[in-house]
Amino acid sequence: QVQLVESGGGLVQAGDSLRLSCAASGDTFSMDAMGWFRQAPGKEREFVAGISWSSVTHYADSVKGRFTISRDNAKNTVYLQMNTLKPEDTAVYYCATDLRPFGPIRTGPSEYRYWGQGTQVTVSS
Repeated sequence: QVQLVESGGGLVQAGDSLRLSCAASGDTFSMDAMGWFRQAPGKEREFVAGISWSSVTHYADSVKGRFTISRDNAKNTVYLQMNTLKPEDTAVYYCATDLRPFGPIRTGPSEYRYWGQGTQVTVSS
């Protein structure tokens, strides 16, 4: 079992930056791939970024070059640095893990078993 707690969301203007954090419980964090997803009102949850146990990263095309995912295994925390935010980035952002050690980055929401409660990001134009 693992618990995930996101923080760092808020209301910003277009062009601003935010850094989201996701703190994980448990002792297998360093072996697990982590993902960030988002869900806007009326839309399906979508993959944003993922990081493997070895810190290989993968991004959705819509955020590539603007968002950076990273992890700090000593703190059991994964981050999402979001720069040059756009109104279309407005959504609830979730972190997730599948607790499958040394597994690849997965991009489908159904492939993740554990989710945080989400943090709201609102970008005004």
